[in-house]
Amino acid sequence: MTYDFFDTIRHSIPEEAGVYRYYDEDNKLLYVGKAKNLRKRIASYFTNKRYEGARIKMLVAKINSIEYTLVSTEEDALLLENSLIKEYQPKYNVQLKDDKTYPFVCIKNENFPRVFITRNIIRDGSEYFGPYTSSYSVKIILDVFTKAFPLRNCNLQLTEKNILAGKFKVCLEYHIGNCLGPCAGLQAQEDYNDSIKLIRHILKGNINWVIEELTSKMQEYATQFEFEKAAHIKEKLNYLNSYKAKSTIVNPKLDNIDIFTLAHQDDIYVVNYMKLSNGTIIATRTFHIKKKNDETNEEILQSVIDEIAFESSTEFSELLLNIPIDEEWNPDIKITVPQVGDKKKLIDLSYRNAQYALKERLTMLLKRKTETPAQRILTKTQVDLRLKELPIHIECFDNSNIQGTNPVSACVVFKNARPSKKDYRHFKVQTVVGPNDFATMEEAVYRRYKRLLEEGASLPQLVVIDGGKGQLSAAMKSIEKLGLKGKMAVVGIAKRLEELYYPEDNLPLYIDKKSESLKLIQKLRDEAHRFGITFHRKLRSKSALKSELDAVKGIGDDIKKNLLVKYKSISQLKLVSLEDLMLDIGKSKAQILFNYIQNIE
Repeated sequence: MTYDFFDTIRHSIPEEAGVYRYYDEDNKLLYVGKAKNLRKRIASYFTNKRYEGARIKMLVAKINSIEYTLVSTEEDALLLENSLIKEYQPKYNVQLKDDKTYPFVCIKNENFPRVFITRNIIRDGSEYFGPYTSSYSVKIILDVFTKAFPLRNCNLQLTEKNILAGKFKVCLEYHIGNCLGPCAGLQAQEDYNDSIKLIRHILKGNINWVIEELTSKMQEYATQFEFEKAAHIKEKLNYLNSYKAKSTIVNPKLDNIDIFTLAHQDDIYVVNYMKLSNGTIIATRTFHIKKKNDETNEEILQSVIDEIAFESSTEFSELLLNIPIDEEWNPDIKITVPQVGDKKKLIDLSYRNAQYALKERLTMLLKRKTETPAQRILTKTQVDLRLKELPIHIECFDNSNIQGTNPVSACVVFKNARPSKKDYRHFKVQTVVGPNDFATMEEAVYRRYKRLLEEGASLPQLVVIDGGKGQLSAAMKSIEKLGLKGKMAVVGIAKRLEELYYPEDNLPLYIDKKSESLKLIQKLRDEAHRFGITFHRKLRSKSALKSELDAVKGIGDDIKKNLLVKYKSISQLKLVSLEDLMLDIGKSKAQILFNYIQNIE
């Protein structure tokens, strides 16, 4: 995923509630997130402020593609996100990978069952309803239950034997009206269970049925002139009518349904798949297909259904589709193209996701047609390194010295992802004594950008320092002295593990070893090393030749200079014949020099 790419698809991402998923180059799920506004939320990952944490840095560097699923509300997004994280355990999701989860309401399997909030499901025969979108929403539900159907919240063993033995006394909860005192035999088991029955219906989403039942009972009491009991039920109805039941993605009565919708333009097809279980969408995928032959829409849809069935070893019981297919294809499966009702709403939701995915796919294909290889590499580099600008101009520094002799620094320049050799520069160290790699880097960087500022030349968008944190810190000293901090992105690359370091960031960034951006940085580093070593060897050869010629008596400085320019090194000078030397420096001096160099081992 690149900045340019994201800017291109930004407007195709809907500003609606949904769940987004990030995948790497191997199509492995990296992260699942929820959003009230998908476009704004996804865009937030591509701004500098998002990258303060190392985990997010590493995540964004690996993002290769994005998928998303639209839902009706933000609460639905929470439920779907929870299901996907629990099933796939994405590497970069932290909050939902441990034992924590969204809260459930538990009806405990016991005499006079308690009803309470929990995050831990224990398989002891108790009933669990949820997950709910937040603890706050569950507390509202429990508050309604407390007011409409007072229940116990103690953990006493309310067996019939204990109650008849009078082992318990009522507590404060009884006196303030939150409990009717079953512990002391003040509420019958049957009456208590009636309340549990109504609560169970409410938790299943059947609140209208509960209201109808209570309304009918209230009217019955009223006709029997039992106005006190009727008023008590009316109070319950007031609580229930003011209560908004928890949001569900679809009708909770729908179960074990698979939804497939197809959208296409020209030869580009998209199929969206959703799986429904117990009224909740638990899985969603999007398939991109390029039509190659004369397949019909029906054949394309069938091929995707077959692939899902094969991959997951699933036997479908009911399929909802947006286009009809031959029912003889599999007579054991109920196939429906719904026109009204909750099932039609599911088809509409899936089809909206397919249309958005198709729009995004077409935008990507259009971009690829107009994008050059260099642009692709640079945009990949921009997102991997989280750069503000496209790194059209990149410079890389490397030091070269052997035991402190002839220390030099090299600067190579790449423009549009290609070497610009006319802009290469090397630096003979002037202010550093001995093998001080950090000081050498500081001097070279300072001299390079001081010169560019004086000449009014353009600065690079990215500077790469060959070395770890030490060399990077040394380079930053010079950049800060020149007032260039923040005007150029600067990274250091450590050789051993190909780690990338950013100034003031202790944690390294690891880029996929197969990534084109890492290959570009490695190419820069290798070219800077080659250029620096070549220059260093040239200086050493000249130094060695000059020192050898100093030992030859009768050879003056001008002759030495001319020989250095022409033959570069002692090894080259050894290959020169006596006759050629005589032509260069005369007969007598040539004989002296020839005899000397032939004795050098």
